[in-house]
Amino acid sequence: MIKMQVIGNLGKDCTVNTVNGKNVINFTVAHTEKYKDSQGNQQEKTTWVDCAYWTDRTAVAQYLTKGKQVYVEGQPEARSFQRNDGTPGASLSLRVREVQLLGGRGEGGSGSYQQNTAAASAPNSNIPSPSDITEPVDDLPF
Repeated sequence: MIKMQVIGNLGKDCTVNTVNGKNVINFTVAHTEKYKDSQGNQQEKTTWVDCAYWTDRTAVAQYLTKGKQVYVEGQPEARSFQRNDGTPGASLSLRVREVQLLGGRGEGGSGSYQQNTAAASAPNSNIPSPSDITEPVDDLPF
């Protein structure tokens, strides 16, 4: 198995769809990397990752809004295609296994949501709201 981890910001609010009786949360994460080119000029490169989170725990969708910083982990899939003008293109998608809310737009809070069948079937498994999280954002281990 190949695993990919991405930290970035959501490009727009997520959408929740039902496909063949199963729920999927779709969202796009933008990761921007800053670097210096060979002439020493500061450059930026943004990579967009289309994410599909297949889960019955769709309560996390209300927190997946434009601008939020998230950590996503899952199995990547690269696709190549031909644009309308005939030039080749490529897209990167991710079948998400875990989502962690890191904050965004000056908001604090974090939470982790995983595809875990034992936790999903537990009768009292609750997803914490941002107000339940008391850990400060600037208390990072790195």
